[in-house]
Amino acid sequence: MESIRKPFQGVGNIIRFNWHFYLLSVTLAFFLLFLKNYFNEPFHIYFSILLSLILLTTVITLLVSFYVYDLSGLYKLNWLSELLNENNNKIVNINSGFDETSILLKEKFPDSELIVFDFYNPLKHTEVSISRARKAYPPFPNTIQVSTSAIPLDDNYADKIFVILSAHEIRNESERIIFFKELERMLNQKGQIIVTEHLRNLPNFFAYNIGAFHFFSESSWKKIFETAHFKIVKTISVTSFIKTFILEKYGTTS
Repeated sequence: MESIRKPFQGVGNIIRFNWHFYLLSVTLAFFLLFLKNYFNEPFHIYFSILLSLILLTTVITLLVSFYVYDLSGLYKLNWLSELLNENNNKIVNINSGFDETSILLKEKFPDSELIVFDFYNPLKHTEVSISRARKAYPPFPNTIQVSTSAIPLDDNYADKIFVILSAHEIRNESERIIFFKELERMLNQKGQIIVTEHLRNLPNFFAYNIGAFHFFSESSWKKIFETAHFKIVKTISVTSFIKTFILEKYGTTS
């Protein structure tokens, strides 16, 4: 099972799974052009400004998405190279219903045991884009459906736990805390958790405007990690729009 990402696959998926946003932008643009005909010349400049803003924000979002998901090397996982050590025997990958990384991790750690969990619950995690993605892409073989509060893995089992671009789909803060406490239970004393996320910060506001509210701030993530008894031992920024947190249990030495 070889992973070959197609050109424009990342930005293509963004459009494919969030087409309602782009349809809304196009509809609004045409509505402004239509409405413009019913106003006198002095008001045309305002319609032009609004139209330009709609088109500009849409283009910026798509260009940034193309850069992040297709050009940046995010899915080549070269940024994980320093984590490749003898403590990689038992790897867990956890997704929120759309899994683009398990096949990549299997290639990156070919001699390791890989267990894949999917915590997607349509009653709790109501993003329509995830529902569309699940219909478009089959799950990784032997993926196990789990609850965020009860993952069927022994205590102190995992050497590495990956949560890549999925934890933000847990919208409720209390549920996120319970989830990370469950990860803390599963992780062995020398293990690491790798959490990759967009952040609610200026670069992502520039890229996704109000869409950045779908993400959480760095301070919010740090609060979650601290409450779940993790320390951040390293951060990695593949781009200005995405940050990876390397977590370990308190009481361990890096």
